[in-house]
This record gives sequence, structure tokens and C-alpha cells, in this order.
Amino acid sequence: MEFPNTDPRNVAEWHAHIYYDKAMTRDAAARLRERIARDFPDLRIGGWHDESVGPHIASMYQVVFPTARYGAFVPWLQLNRDGLSILVHPIAADAWTDHVVYGVWLGDKLPLNEPVLKRNRS
Repeated sequence: MEFPNTDPRNVAEWHAHIYYDKAMTRDAAARLRERIARDFPDLRIGGWHDESVGPHIASMYQVVFPTARYGAFVPWLQLNRDGLSILVHPIAADAWTDHVVYGVWLGDKLPLNEPVLKRNRS
């Protein structure tokens, strides 16, 4: 496979998927969510997904942020993730490429339902 290089100036939006175990780490995820809302009130925080949704096998919620906030938000997440796994990816190409090829993991890399991502390729 040839790597699909792209110009980052074409990326307007990023997603951070914050994963948790609903029995063991949901409280940590809730505390992180509250801190994100307080420290980054301009970012959009999605709903809780305690069950698998789309390609995300583990429980998670999503934070949507513009490219202009990447430099402040992603380092903050790296240093304040409380041991949670987080996938950060651009909205740049198609679902599979964005999550699997361009995605960056903070913490442990978790499996994704890649067939779902491949079905949703544009």
C-alpha cells in the first residue's frame, strides 16, 4: 500500500475518541470530560457510548476540535489522560484511512472494527 500523504492544511477538523471501561474507568473518563469542558469550552464533546458503536469496540465518547486547537488540546490530553486510551485522528480522507492510517494513539492501542471502517470508505 502506498502511504496516502496529504496536506495538513486541508484538515479542518479532528476527533479524539476517549475510551473507558464502563465498570472500571468510567469515573476517570467522566473527570476527564469535565476538565475538557472546563479548560476547552469551545470544543464539542459528544455523548457517552457505553456500548460498541461504529468501529469503536470499547466504550467511548468523542471530542471534536478544529485544527487550530490541535497544538493546545492534544498535548494537554497526553499529559492529562489519567491512563485512558485515546485515539486522535483527522477528518482528512475516508473513515478507514483517518482512523487506521492517520490515527495517533495516546496510551494503549485498542482494536477497532476495521470492516466497519472499510465499508464506510468514501
